Amino acid sequence: MVDHIRYDLLTQQALRGVVRNVLTDVAKKGLPGDHHFYIAFDTRAEGVRMSERLRAQYPEEITIILQHQFWDLTVSENGFEVGLSFGGIPEKLSVPFAAINGFFDPSVQFGLQFEEIGEGQAMQAASADNEDKAKKKSAPPLPASPPPAAKPEKPPAAAAPEKAPAAAAREKPPAGAPPAAAELKPAGPGNGGAQVVRLDRFRKK
Repeated sequence: MVDHIRYDLLTQQALRGVVRNVLTDVAKKGLPGDHHFYIAFDTRAEGVRMSERLRAQYPEEITIILQHQFWDLTVSENGFEVGLSFGGIPEKLSVPFAAINGFFDPSVQFGLQFEEIGEGQAMQAASADNEDKAKKKSAPPLPASPPPAAKPEKPPAAAAPEKAPAAAAREKPPAGAPPAAAELKPAGPGNGGAQVVRLDRFRKK
C-alpha cells in the first residue's frame, strides 16, 4: 500500500518541532540544570550559513555543543542562529531545522535521530505497489486442492544499522574541550536507558 498521507514526513516535522521548542526556551531562559545539547547537522543543506573556513573543515556534517560557550542564540519558525568558538575563533552559524540530523541531551540520555526522506521514496513505493497489482492480475488461477504448506524459513538476522561518524570526530579536539558528539553513545538498558527515536522505523520497507 502507498502511504498517501506520508506519516513519515509528518513524524519528522513533529519531532523537529520538539527541538525548536527546546531551543526557544533556552534562548529565553538559558540552559536549565545540567541540560546541554549535541546537535549534528548537514553542512551542505540548503539554508545553512557558516564561514568558508568552517565549511572547508566540515564539508558534510558537523556536531556542535551548546553548553558553556555559546551566545546570541535566536530561534525562528524554520531554524536557529548561534555564536560559537572554533579553535579560539568566533563563528556565527545559521541552521535550518530541516538540516538537523541528530539531537542529543546527555544529561537525561535523550536523543532524536533524523533520516532524510525524499519524495522519490514515495514514488518507488507507488511503483512497487503497481507492480504487485499487475502480478496479481496476471497470476494463474489457484488449483482446486492447494499444495502442502512449505515449512517457514528462518528469517535472516537483522543487520545492525550503520552509524555515520560525525564530522566533528575527524578533528582532534583541543585539550580540555568536551568530547565530540560522535564519541558519545546513547546508553542502552544496562547503562542509563537512553531514549533515542530512530525515524527509519517509519519508512517503507
